[in-house]
Amino acid sequence: MKSRLFLLSQLILVICLVLSKCSNDHFIRNYTGIPFSDNKYNDGAQTIPGKIQCEYFDFGGEGIAYHDLDIVNSGSGNLNKQNNNYLHEFRMDESVDISYTKPNQIDNNTFNFIQPEMNQLYVGWTEPGEWLNYTINVQTKGIYKIGLMYTSNGEGQISLSINSNDITGPIDILSTNVSEDTLDWRQWHHWNYLDSIAEVKLKKGLQILTIHTISNGNMNYDYLLFTLKN
Repeated sequence: MKSRLFLLSQLILVICLVLSKCSNDHFIRNYTGIPFSDNKYNDGAQTIPGKIQCEYFDFGGEGIAYHDLDIVNSGSGNLNKQNNNYLHEFRMDESVDISYTKPNQIDNNTFNFIQPEMNQLYVGWTEPGEWLNYTINVQTKGIYKIGLMYTSNGEGQISLSINSNDITGPIDILSTNVSEDTLDWRQWHHWNYLDSIAEVKLKKGLQILTIHTISNGNMNYDYLLFTLKN
């Protein structure tokens, strides 16, 4: 009886693995997003190991390359007025909200946990339920540690998936709110870097990475850093 149960469990495991592979292959075959490119960045799929710049989410639009809860880019072309400046107009016709780090005690303020690079584009105005897709090229299979450069006005959660399969579960993101800062708007501009938000096993090759905003929102995403452990 035990041997039959064991064989049955092994059969179920094999079926699950086959279905999972078929699901992955189906997702990739039917995905119509394409890697971001413009006159400044034309390197194709972002590579791992390395940085995944969050503003370089795929082309493809709402429901394919991303999901955003409104149709207005709150940063490019709005907060950052349209003026023929690359940083002000970056992807301003897409719904994902994008801005960039600024000096004069805005993003290089004394309440930062770590000082960010100036004139660095980032995704902001995030809300729970939103997500972003990235075509990535994993050059070496293995276990990767993931770091995150971000701000978060309050405790939040994100998750990551590969080819539509969750690989991390909910990840707690520490608040960067600093009560000593009396400028309310700057609570969204206290930058921090988390060295290891998760460790994941990745296979080699082209894949689709998705960042999901799960709870709180109010987070800005600069980049994810994937470092190979073994």
